[in-house]
Amino acid sequence: MTAGEVERWRLVLGRYAGSQLGEAAAGSEQARMEAALDYLYGREYGGRGVREPSGAGDSEDGLGGGRGSGAGGAGSEPSAPALVTWLSEVRELFPRETVEIVERHALDRYGLTELVTDPELLERLEPDIGLLKTLLALKGHLGEETLEVARRIIRQVIDELRRRLELEVRAAMAGRLSQHRHSPLAIAANFDPHGTIRRNLKHYDPEGQRLVLADVLFFQRNARRLPWDIIVCVDQSGSMADSIIHSAVMAGILSGLPAFRVRLVLFDTSVVDLSAYVDDPVDILMRVQLGGGTDIARAVRYCAQLVENPQRTVMVLVTDFCEGGPPSELIRVVRELAAARVRLLGLAALDGDAAPAYDRAMAGRLADEGMEIAALTPGQLASWLVEVTG
Repeated sequence: MTAGEVERWRLVLGRYAGSQLGEAAAGSEQARMEAALDYLYGREYGGRGVREPSGAGDSEDGLGGGRGSGAGGAGSEPSAPALVTWLSEVRELFPRETVEIVERHALDRYGLTELVTDPELLERLEPDIGLLKTLLALKGHLGEETLEVARRIIRQVIDELRRRLELEVRAAMAGRLSQHRHSPLAIAANFDPHGTIRRNLKHYDPEGQRLVLADVLFFQRNARRLPWDIIVCVDQSGSMADSIIHSAVMAGILSGLPAFRVRLVLFDTSVVDLSAYVDDPVDILMRVQLGGGTDIARAVRYCAQLVENPQRTVMVLVTDFCEGGPPSELIRVVRELAAARVRLLGLAALDGDAAPAYDRAMAGRLADEGMEIAALTPGQLASWLVEVTG
């Protein structure tokens, strides 16, 4: 067998593959994939009374909780934190179609929904981005009481994320520093060190060998009053969860800047305009439907209808560029927007890591038509907007 065939058989056979096919290297992606699948499907063995092979319960990933508890069998249930870790691993390691099948099996066949639908249990989990993504993926299965707890957790995580991003984004969008004029406002970020030293040289104390700062200088910022429309168009595929979260927060921050009018559009094979909710990222996220197909052309066509002043419009398309429809239609619409002088930015990722997985060939074809392609953090996006709208 080829190496690829061996790897696939190890995924199929799970914990019983080691004696005949060898073990995957510890910590490797293959080992993580095997552990993630065995966490769920290993329950079949426990439910049928099959004995585990030696060492089967060991896992460096902390995903050994699936052992010994089948679909209807006894045994210790995995902890909720382990379930959150497992869901994050599955979404990171497998293609979108596989993720949807595995998650459906976990919920419908193995009853793992109970671990994230217990309000008291949910309250004890650490609120973070990982838990937020899990709740977004499973919110359709949550009862009314648990959904209310989930909303509170989502708001807590989003409020913290917004606090971290808002100062950075607002500073970038406030305008460039004027290198020729000074302001009476003492703002640390605008401190002019060289000008301050020059201004205070006459106060130098030779005996004490120190410079007395009698007059501290701060640059003045150029005011920015730019009537730009920002259209944020976001792919709500399951693989884009991080980018969806950051896009919702960024749209909310940008909408608070008086010089901008922000529109927010989400899409899969259909298009949903959530511009009316742009000031509340939590409300937006509670309306997200992760998964499904992707029709990027349809979404971009809709956004094109929102353009009123092409030369004062920025369209930010956040997607993995895996187009489910005819590529020719997407290319045609992008070409028309670029010809109208709409500024186009295609983001393969908008999150804290900016480390995307995307269809590079499709992205390259759109770049040829005039769309800038990048993977940015929110702060980098703010800096890009400063350059484009300056």
